Amino acid sequence: MECRQIGYLFMGFAVFVSVMYWSSPSHVRGELRAQYMKKTQPNFVFILTDDQDVVLDGMLPMANVKKLIAKEGLTLSNSFVASPLCCPSRSSILTGQYVHNHMAINNSLSGQCSGKRWQMGPEKRTFATHLHKYGYETFFAGKYLNQYGHEKVGGVKHVPPGWDWWIGLKGNSRYYNYTLSVNGVAENHGADPDKDYLTKVISERAQEFLHKSSFEKPFLMMLSVPSAHAPFTPEPKYSGNFSSLKAPRTENFNIKAGEGKHWLMRQGVQPLPEDVVDKVDDVFRNRLRTLLTVDDMVKDVVEYLKEVDELKNTYLIFTSDNGYHLGQFSQPLDKREPYETDIRVPFTIRGPNIPSGMVNTFPTTNIDLAPTILDLAGVPIPKYMDGISLKSEITKTKSTGIRVVLNSISLSDEELLKREYQVPGYPQVRRTMLVEHSGEGVEKNNGCEFMGSGLSGCNPNFACKCEDSWNNTYACLRQVSSEENFLFCKWDDGESFQEMYDLKSDPQQLNNTIGIIKRDVHKKLNNLLRNLKRCRGARCADLSSFVI
Repeated sequence: MECRQIGYLFMGFAVFVSVMYWSSPSHVRGELRAQYMKKTQPNFVFILTDDQDVVLDGMLPMANVKKLIAKEGLTLSNSFVASPLCCPSRSSILTGQYVHNHMAINNSLSGQCSGKRWQMGPEKRTFATHLHKYGYETFFAGKYLNQYGHEKVGGVKHVPPGWDWWIGLKGNSRYYNYTLSVNGVAENHGADPDKDYLTKVISERAQEFLHKSSFEKPFLMMLSVPSAHAPFTPEPKYSGNFSSLKAPRTENFNIKAGEGKHWLMRQGVQPLPEDVVDKVDDVFRNRLRTLLTVDDMVKDVVEYLKEVDELKNTYLIFTSDNGYHLGQFSQPLDKREPYETDIRVPFTIRGPNIPSGMVNTFPTTNIDLAPTILDLAGVPIPKYMDGISLKSEITKTKSTGIRVVLNSISLSDEELLKREYQVPGYPQVRRTMLVEHSGEGVEKNNGCEFMGSGLSGCNPNFACKCEDSWNNTYACLRQVSSEENFLFCKWDDGESFQEMYDLKSDPQQLNNTIGIIKRDVHKKLNNLLRNLKRCRGARCADLSSFVI
């Protein structure tokens, strides 16, 4: 009888707490929510590199990342991007959406790279805004989006919502002579290696944030470094490292792109002259050198978190916005192509309940980062997100979902009725991911005028090979499973050009097999691609589990 009375007492108390919470004004609920977050939620340190590949030894300089994150956590070896280009990919990371949904389609202002439509819509719905709503203290330092700070869209006074500390780079990656927006105020930097080297400045500001934090609230710290993006300027102390290395001579290095490749790949000199190959090797070495300073930053952050006893309650995530090619198919350097060099990225994570020193082959794309971070934080995942939470795949425990009694955040009936949130759980076995790119061209490429109009990124220092064109617009299916490993792409050009590669038998993507696949398989591929290109939310996850 006494036990039953105690049980009734606890039930009554639980009902009382629940009624008081949901009958309170919204600002009071916000305070209660923040109090909950203070005591129970994990921290996040998200390190995002720029153009760092994983196929061409891009992780070679990352000794501290390997020791302090990968060895103490999990590496996801089948990690891809939604777009092999900075701004669309970063927008996908922030929103958890495919490019066709957030609509930041390229690196231009007209393509909504930090444009007005981006600011009025998707920018208000990033994982940072959701964490901030649930009581997180948030910090950002480094490159945001390529057109951030443009005078036509608010300049550096514009501070994206969701960030308490904002140290955003104006424009694209660089290492010296840049402007930062420090909470909306311009801060100009010169070329002093001791005071201005951008990666070091990001590291110093991160330490400032950590030293000032009381850790009463959970925090999100996003460190978005310029490495290994052009102009590939290493910190002076590392300028002599890797001096004997050359760009990996893969089987597809500096070979002629035949009729099986899209016309952009076939334009210009093939193969590259020796002097251009030497320049490619120099770029390779300098890219690695720039990453050494990033590796130092990771060590400093981890050591301080350990010192203040916050490391065990912190997720550290390391990845890149896209990959990079260096000489493959006689393309000197860049991204923007649908091949493994450009769409595969490093991805490693450590933190609470993450197994140590493991490699997971579960296929993932960077639209999964936002829902995964929210799920790990115990924050509801909005239904508009196209990605899935990887929590149950990467942790030792499965997701508990959103309806947990007493000591957990739950959703109001109104929010549930609106169906604005996903119910996290064990992810479907993804087999197919979408990759999208919108090509860009210009009227004139200085120094390479003979190439004509419609191309872009044509570099006279690299044999006038061009990085992009107005009709280099494509969408691809990247399917990975125990049975299949292929890439299927379709260009939106006058030819409706298509490419298909079986990466089990052809990992270097040398042989386009589109002409020999069965007619019914070809039809299924086109149907799946068409549907993924217009999917939204949970429908994207449903389609990704479809087997050809």
